[in-house]
Amino acid sequence: MLKSAFTTPILSTIPRKPKSSVACFLLCRAFRLSAVRGNVSINTVAASEPPPPQSYPTSAYIHLPFCRKRCHYCDFPIVALGSSSSNLPNDIDDPRILNYVQLLCREIEATKVLKSDSDSPLKTVFFGGGTPSLVPPRLVSKILETLNSKFGVSSNAEISIEMDPGTFDAQKMSKLLDLGVNRVSLGVQAFQEELLKACGRAHSLNEVYEAIEIIGSCSVKNWSLDLISSLPHQTSEMWKESLECAIKAEPTHVSVYDLQVEKGTKFGLLYKPGEFPLPDDTLSAEFYKMASKTLSNTGYNHYEISSYCKEGYECQHNLTYWKNGYYYAFGLGSASHLDGVRFSRPRKMKEYTSYVQNLEDGVLIQHENVQKDVKDLEMDVVMLSLRTSRGLELKSFRECFGSSLVLSLCMTFRPYIESGHVLLLDDKRRVLMAEEFSPVLSNESKIEETVAFIRLSDPDGFLLSNELISIAFGVISP
Repeated sequence: MLKSAFTTPILSTIPRKPKSSVACFLLCRAFRLSAVRGNVSINTVAASEPPPPQSYPTSAYIHLPFCRKRCHYCDFPIVALGSSSSNLPNDIDDPRILNYVQLLCREIEATKVLKSDSDSPLKTVFFGGGTPSLVPPRLVSKILETLNSKFGVSSNAEISIEMDPGTFDAQKMSKLLDLGVNRVSLGVQAFQEELLKACGRAHSLNEVYEAIEIIGSCSVKNWSLDLISSLPHQTSEMWKESLECAIKAEPTHVSVYDLQVEKGTKFGLLYKPGEFPLPDDTLSAEFYKMASKTLSNTGYNHYEISSYCKEGYECQHNLTYWKNGYYYAFGLGSASHLDGVRFSRPRKMKEYTSYVQNLEDGVLIQHENVQKDVKDLEMDVVMLSLRTSRGLELKSFRECFGSSLVLSLCMTFRPYIESGHVLLLDDKRRVLMAEEFSPVLSNESKIEETVAFIRLSDPDGFLLSNELISIAFGVISP
């Protein structure tokens, strides 16, 4: 009973029939959160599933839900601290944060360790939220010590933390770096004061520039800057300015998200998607194209729908998600992928507290003995792969799921291959030209011999990602 209470199908998070093709450039908000925040609830498994990059988890997501206030677009599981926390002396921890960290460490300690026969310490740790930079470094240290004691943390692990402007100074940053944090994700969202206020951000534009200066002064080389497009009253000129300011800050990674108006949020009460003052679908699509062109032209590799990086600075933790790898997750609302099963924790503190107690008492089965469905896994692999610039690798997909499914996908995608939204690549990742793919698609054996990858084009294919993946789902499960 407890197990089923914390699992839901992945397909419940993905619209089968998008309302508008040009509005579909953010494939699945739930999976965007999985990559960045880690707090989705999904369950897709299969008896004949292909092994992920490793058959044991070497990544851990840690959800630290504390914020100064809730942003107008936010539907994450958070705890708004208000101004009271900042008034505490430096040597006294906010009891809400302290109690939560203690609870989270109890969850880590009560979790079953899944390891290979050889040593397999954690290679990535991601502190997401919320605003993790509100948590004192000494409590971040306690979490890292607990993780290391339980699972081991590699000496060269990527340890990321999300930070908001106005929530840290150089001293706090230095302490986090001393703990082993070596990657920062800075939640800027916009470079216009009026847009920051319009979406309820707790920081000012001055604090944005101060935060960027602190990151530079502390010599943080591996850092990401987050932006949001399609905000209320946002114009093309504003978006261009934000992109230019982001580039000028010289982050090694940029994440670009399109605003999603969710029920239950302040924006959900005020606005309807596509209606003024929100940009319409056409303008939102132009924002996406502008980001892709601007960032690509300045040396950023568009390696995933929402992610751009300088050479060698892909977020290794997020790559675990896109490669369908296994990972631990801990904390309020977070979701794990272990032993072929995805499952999440409760989003409310009282229920999460009970979850941890049940885990400690041994009455909660997290991920064992769940029915496995091969079609769910096929959909999972297709969706995750087509989010990335690498695309769907056909050899392993064919070996796991059969040649007929690969043929059906290629034939179904044919109109989009001809229009340039879907690309066929050979084993050297060369894109097949029109005069090449037409004879290939008419012959099953030629497809197997010639086509090594299917990927979406950038930016036009990515703009149609929801629609194209929904089409693929229709092939997998008519």
